[in-house]
Amino acid sequence: MDILWAPWREKYIEQSGMKKEGCVFCQILRDKKDAKHFIFLRSSHAFAVLNIFPFNGGHVLVIPNRHIGDLSDLSTDERADLMELLIDVKELVAVALKPEAFNIGVNLGAAAGAGIPEHMHIHVVPRWKGDVNFMPAIFGTKVIPVSLDKVYKRLKDADKARHRKVGK
Repeated sequence: MDILWAPWREKYIEQSGMKKEGCVFCQILRDKKDAKHFIFLRSSHAFAVLNIFPFNGGHVLVIPNRHIGDLSDLSTDERADLMELLIDVKELVAVALKPEAFNIGVNLGAAAGAGIPEHMHIHVVPRWKGDVNFMPAIFGTKVIPVSLDKVYKRLKDADKARHRKVGK
């Protein structure tokens, strides 16, 4: 028997059966401990955070600050700010991780696959040729070769470098 050791998944398994009080996105936003929660960018009406249960290395979420479940609930200012942050995040991920492509999407409602349907969010998933290989197809196992800490550091470093260039 082959064993794929993935101790970082323990947190997900432990949390999956627990009833949660309140919205996790609202909680981490209020906590203001960005590094602890992997929040790497903030704007006036939204923030960007690493998905701690990623589909792929570098999978991030762009989330409105306000607790809403649908795009149509956003104000005009919130929509504009969310889209600007989304573009900023995509560009930052491109610099930090050098993916060949992206999947960007929104799952509205539980039936559409939203894990947290009460607080809408946009997924930004960097993609590389061959990142979906035989492992998920044959074994039902996804291998993510980079840690959240390393991705977070790369994104923060890329953001700092970008700001140094702008300041010159």
